[in-house]
Parts: sequence; C-alpha cells; structure tokens
Amino acid sequence: MPRKRPRKATPQHLENAATAYLARRPAPEAHLRALLMRRVRRSADVHGTDPEEGAAAVEAVIAKCRRYGWLDDSAYAEHRARTLLARGTPPRVIRARLKHNGVGDADLAAAEAVIAEAGDPDLEAAWAYARRRGLGPYRAPERRAERRRKDLAAMGRAGFSPPVARAVIDADTEGSPGG
Repeated sequence: MPRKRPRKATPQHLENAATAYLARRPAPEAHLRALLMRRVRRSADVHGTDPEEGAAAVEAVIAKCRRYGWLDDSAYAEHRARTLLARGTPPRVIRARLKHNGVGDADLAAAEAVIAEAGDPDLEAAWAYARRRGLGPYRAPERRAERRRKDLAAMGRAGFSPPVARAVIDADTEGSPGG
C-alpha cells in the first residue's frame, strides 16, 4: 500500500495537529516542537513550502499552547515522575527519561520534589517493580531459590543497584530484610 502523502503544513494544520496530540497525552514543549517540525520538514519536501515560515508557525502554536496552559513542562515532569515511580522505575532512570524527552533542568525540580517525597525512592520503586513482575517475595515459595539469580538480573536490568535488588529479592515479606 503506498504511503499517504503528508498534508501541507499551514499554521491552522499545525495548530490542529498540536491540539489533537495534546488531547491524547501530555507532552513536554521540546517533544511537541520536534513533532511539529517533522511535519514542517515533510511538507517542505513534498509541497515546497518554506521551512522558515513553518518554524515560525510552530513557535506561534507552541506559544499559544503555553498561553492556554496545555503545555507545562514542570507539571509534565511531576506527573511522569509520579507515574514512573509507582510503576517501579528507579529515580535515576526517571531523570534520564525526562531529560531524553526534552524536560529542562529547571522543570526537573518538580520531578525531584516527587522523588524526594518518597521515603527511600530506590527501595520503594524496587518493591513496586518486584510486585508488578512477581519477583522475590511475590514468587511462589518453592521457586524462589531457583529463580533468585534471574530475579536479581531482572532488577539490575531495570536499573536498580545490587544492594537494593538483594534487599528486595532476599526479603521474607515486603519491607522486611530477608533471609
């Protein structure tokens, strides 16, 4: 099936694309800018539109989205940090993901506040990860010993330090040091 031809990147089309995207999911400003600029570049290649005009239209759309409160990088960072922490993502991985998604250092402070709220964020995230994946104390007792190394490896791949991984995997029950 032939690839669909991209639409011309008019200011109205870019605004519609931005609002439709932001209606589905929150996004940081840098991510939305990259998404819209990709549309501008495709339009320039196919329709011969001026990329500089498109870039100016993208900046106008982003300013409008910011003015309406649809774009707020610190709120995005806070929400994303809370969600990832609850899923069992280690704090350093959360920071790396937010930076990769274009959240600036000033807006990372909101994520740092969420991480600081947790008593021991690494340990809490490790417990959440183990619970979600059925590792360590959440595994059937008769299989724990034979799966210990694989459980530790899974925790390591997820980004947890060896002491934190051992504390969770070797625990008798949630929150108790193990045996």
